[in-house]
Amino acid sequence: MKIGKVDVALSKRGRGFNVGGPADAVALLVATGLGSGFAPVAPGTFGSLVGLLIAYGLVELLKFEVLLLQNSILGVSAALTAAGVWAAARAERIFERKDAGQIVIDEVCGQLISFAFIAPYLVKLGGGWRWALLVGFVLFRAFDILKPYPLRLLEGLGGGLGVMADDVLAGLYVAVALSFLLLVLT
Repeated sequence: MKIGKVDVALSKRGRGFNVGGPADAVALLVATGLGSGFAPVAPGTFGSLVGLLIAYGLVELLKFEVLLLQNSILGVSAALTAAGVWAAARAERIFERKDAGQIVIDEVCGQLISFAFIAPYLVKLGGGWRWALLVGFVLFRAFDILKPYPLRLLEGLGGGLGVMADDVLAGLYVAVALSFLLLVLT
């Protein structure tokens, strides 16, 4: 019997769904990226879209305040990463699966981190800054899927830290690559 991509994706889904109170409900909301992790296919991509939308909103709001924009991206990334470690650990118990497919806060954070160093370039690009976010999105999805060394090793850390660490580092890889690309092109 041939197993399709949808079957593989569904096999990574959590089996349980036992929410034990308000703290579990909050953890579930955070861990699933406001529910984007419940997408029937490619939940990681939908989680990355949430990170992209947060970055887009921050850029739209603060695009002419370079230092404030960069600090806001870093601050929101740090806060979401800390919350994500807690929420992912709790969500693993709720879903009764290690790094269940519905847990996408790691993609949300990694995607947001990928824009950590590009604020000065966005101002230089003027109205053309949106393409930089799109390139960052594509690069992050590639790094997240391919998992260059040592990303895959970080998954072995276990718990919420293991869920988050590989995507945070993937986001840093993309931040460096995207910064270099924008430095060369602008």
